[in-house]
Amino acid sequence: MTKAAPPSGTHGHDDSELEEFGYRPELKRTLGNFHTFAAGISYISILTGTFQLFYFGYGSGGPAYWWSWPMVFVGQFAVALCFAELAARHPVAGSVYNWSKRIGNPHLGWLAGWMMLVASIVSIAAVALAYQLTLPQISSAFQFVGDGTGTYDVATNAVVLATVLILFTTLVNAFGVKLMARINTAGVFIELVASVVLIVMLAVHITRGPQVVLETNGTGTGHGAGYLGAFLVASLASAYVMYGFDTAASLGEESLNPSRNAPRAILRAIIASFVLGGLVLLLALMSVSSLKGDKLSTDGLQYVVLDVLGPTAGKGMLWCVLIAVTVCALAVHTAAIRLAFAMARDNNLPASSVLARVSPRFRTPVVPAVVIGVLALAILVVNIRQPQIFTVVTSIGIIMIYLAYLGVTAPMLVARLRGRWTPAGEGRFSLGRWGLVVNVVAVVWGAGMTLNLIWPRAAVYNAAPPHHWYLRWGAVLFVAVIAGGGFAYYWFVQRHRTGVLAEHRLETPVPAPTSD
Repeated sequence: MTKAAPPSGTHGHDDSELEEFGYRPELKRTLGNFHTFAAGISYISILTGTFQLFYFGYGSGGPAYWWSWPMVFVGQFAVALCFAELAARHPVAGSVYNWSKRIGNPHLGWLAGWMMLVASIVSIAAVALAYQLTLPQISSAFQFVGDGTGTYDVATNAVVLATVLILFTTLVNAFGVKLMARINTAGVFIELVASVVLIVMLAVHITRGPQVVLETNGTGTGHGAGYLGAFLVASLASAYVMYGFDTAASLGEESLNPSRNAPRAILRAIIASFVLGGLVLLLALMSVSSLKGDKLSTDGLQYVVLDVLGPTAGKGMLWCVLIAVTVCALAVHTAAIRLAFAMARDNNLPASSVLARVSPRFRTPVVPAVVIGVLALAILVVNIRQPQIFTVVTSIGIIMIYLAYLGVTAPMLVARLRGRWTPAGEGRFSLGRWGLVVNVVAVVWGAGMTLNLIWPRAAVYNAAPPHHWYLRWGAVLFVAVIAGGGFAYYWFVQRHRTGVLAEHRLETPVPAPTSD
C-alpha cells in the first residue's frame, strides 16, 4: 500500500525517502527549486559546451552538423524523462549509483557508480581546460607560458589556467553546499541572461537564411558512408554537451521537497539547454561574416562572437562564457562529490569511512572534495606535452557517462518488462503508459551513441600526427581497462565489505516492551 504523502516541504517527508536505502539523514537541506535547476543546467552549461566544441562539429560536418543538436536532444530527453521518474521515486545522493543499485543489483550499481565517478573526475579537468579557449582571446596577458606559438605553449598554459579553476571549485565545495549554491545560482543567472542577449545580438546581425544548416562544406568526402560518416563524427560535439542533468537529483538529500522539485529541475534544465543552445548555434551560422576559411574550425564560436559583435561587445560576451565555464566546473565537482559520498557510505570505495565523513561544521563531505580536486589536477598533467592523449581521455570520460546512464535505463527497462517497476505515488512525476516506449528509446539511443562515441576513428582520436595505433584505439582500450580493472577490484575485494557504514545507517527504533 502506498503511504499518503505528508504536506510538501516538510523535512520529515523529505528524509523519509532515505529509509528505503537504510540511510540516516546527514546532509543539510537548504536548496530550493531554482538551486536544483541551476545545478542541472550549469553541468550541461550551454555556453561552455557550445563554445568549447563548435570548432570540432563545424570542422567535421560543416554547417549541417547543427542537426546533431536536435538529434542528441531527442535521445537524451528520453533518458532525462526516465531519470525524472526515478528522481520522483528515489531523490538520493549519487543518483546514478543508487538508482542502478536499486532497480538492478548491487554489482551493476557499483559499476555504474564507478564509471560515473571516473568520468566526472575527467570531466572536471576537461571543463577546466576550456579557460584556455577563452581567456587568451580576451587578453594576451592570460597567455602566461610563452607567446602561444611554441610547440607546448598553449597546452601548458591551459594546465596553468585550469589548475586555478580546480583549486577554486575544491575550496568552494569544501566550504559547504550553501556557498556552492549561491555562486552557482548567480553564475547560472548570468549565463542564462548572456545566452538570451547573445541570441538577440546575433539575430540582429544575420547575413544569411536558416538554409545554411543544409550546407556540408564537402565534409563527406573521404568517408566511406559519405556525409553520414562525417555527420556521425560531428555529432560528438553535441553528445559531449547534453548530459549531467541528473545532478539535480544527486543533490536530493540537500534539497527541499526533492521528489517534486528534482524531476522538474531535470526536465527544465535539458529543455532550456536545447532551446538556448540550438538558437546560439543556428544564429552563429547565420550571422558570421563568412563561412570560408579555417577560423570557424579552429577558434569556433569565440571567433564568431568577436567577428559579429566586434572586440568590445565580443569580449564582454567572452567574460560571460568564462563565468559559465566556472560554474560548470563547480557543478561537475559538486556532483562527483555526492557520488563519491554515496558510494563510500555503502563502504564501496577504499577508505570509505573517511570519504563518507560529513563535516559537522559545514554539513558537507569535505574529504571527497579535496581528493577529487587532487585527482583532477593530476589528470591535467597529461595535457602538458601530449594534448592528443588528453583528447582521448576526455572522450573516454563522455563514453563512460553514457555507459553509466545505460546502467540505469537498461535495468529500468527490464524492471518494466517484468512488471517490477513501481513509479512514485500520486501527484509526483510519472510517465504512465508512455513509460515503456520512452524507456526503449532511451536504451536504444544510449547504446547507439555509445557505439558512435567509442568507434576507433582517426578523425576523433588521432587527428594530427604523430599517428599511433594506441591513440586511435585508446577509447576501446581504456574503457575496457577502467571498467574491467575496476570491476575486478570490486568483485574480489570491495564487494565482501559492502554494507551501509554504521555511522550512516538508519537505526530502527526497538519497540518498548509491553506489560501483560
